[in-house]
Amino acid sequence: MFKYLIVVVLFCFLSAPAFSQTDTISYTRQHGLFNKFVSDSQRFNLHFQMTYINQTKEKMRALYSGPYSLQAAKENQNSVTATAFLGVKLWKGAAFFINPEIAGGSGLSGAQGMGGAPNGETFRVGNPSPQLYLARGYLEQTISLNSKTEEQSDDENQLEEPVPVNYLKFTVGKYSLADMFDNNEYSNTPRTQFLNWSLMNNGSWDFAANVRGYTYIATAELDYGFLNYKYSISSLPVVANGAELNTHLNQELAMNAQITATYNIKKYPGHASVLYFNNKADMGSYQEAIDIAKETNTTPDIIATRLRGRHKYGFGLNFDQALPNTFGLFGRVGYNDGKNETWNFTEIDKTASLGISTTGTKWSRAEDNIGLAFVANGLSAVHREYLAMGGNGFILGDGKLNYAPECITELYYSFKPTSKPLWITGDYQFALHPGYNKDRGPANFLSIRVHTEF
Repeated sequence: MFKYLIVVVLFCFLSAPAFSQTDTISYTRQHGLFNKFVSDSQRFNLHFQMTYINQTKEKMRALYSGPYSLQAAKENQNSVTATAFLGVKLWKGAAFFINPEIAGGSGLSGAQGMGGAPNGETFRVGNPSPQLYLARGYLEQTISLNSKTEEQSDDENQLEEPVPVNYLKFTVGKYSLADMFDNNEYSNTPRTQFLNWSLMNNGSWDFAANVRGYTYIATAELDYGFLNYKYSISSLPVVANGAELNTHLNQELAMNAQITATYNIKKYPGHASVLYFNNKADMGSYQEAIDIAKETNTTPDIIATRLRGRHKYGFGLNFDQALPNTFGLFGRVGYNDGKNETWNFTEIDKTASLGISTTGTKWSRAEDNIGLAFVANGLSAVHREYLAMGGNGFILGDGKLNYAPECITELYYSFKPTSKPLWITGDYQFALHPGYNKDRGPANFLSIRVHTEF
């Protein structure tokens, strides 16, 4: 189904003439349309993206499997997302953005069986048919702290206009915490960069989100000099990995704080950030589930131990550094306490990643991109014991566990075949000990990604 859908959309897109923002302004002035919106400061914009991914996992070794295992048999799955990005300037320093989105398809094995799942564009939802939902809808207010400005380009959820260099910004509404925190120049989005979950974000960061990755958030941001400070309060899902969000912040609440430094090594820019998060929710306790199972000679059940007011906290380190000849180096390190159940993102309690990417300038393909990265994910001791006794998380559960760190290597090449905004990417991932289990794998994943945006 999705193969035919993407072919039709791309054929229509590639057959159409290029129509830039400059063309739009010229056309509206010539024909008297929306003249009140056209000025030196852009009053509105509209962007679109579509990403199709076909992913295959080869048959792999498995001494046993459980209800949440990566399947041993060969698999093939498709996914597609399409997003519209509408921005409107309201008054000085204020803008409103809204992003309706359609997503469909399925991850391999239902996006279960690995901490670092291989497709960041898929969600843990039961219905693979395309669904329309509101991804983002938020208000942004920026307050200038001095007279210095710089030109901001037109982009997704970003208006073309002069913006203050030093500012205080408030962003309130529905969006993703990953829009604001743990950003990285070279490893941040599965639509154009690395596909693996634990490379698009810090895997140990259990960032507040519903099953599709969005939640209600209020963020305050201060940017002054070379430092950027962010703090947010957001809602959590009613149940782990749930679609419904709990808006009663006295019951469930997520807090995130980050400091980012911008610097230059010689003439090459870089960023380094420190992130802290603390989630308060009705979480179950791994240790309590283990103790009950031992007393009753049963399989541990994390859901049966859920209790209001439990916390999960952790931190992350993140850096990206431009290098000579269009190379870029990046890495992350992350940790969470691993005592209570994962509530939002994925079952990773500690992680470390390192990677490099570059454009194709050296072989006269400046708009191509290639990336190589390595990531190792781990679990806390009590989380391991829980799984080894046959307990299930919301994405892990092999029935038992012969523990080893989950190690993943990913290599991709993004090819831009025409002057149109179209990219075709070939991606390979190798996973050693998928699901942290020596008795399963290794697993090999091959992917083709087609992405357009305008």
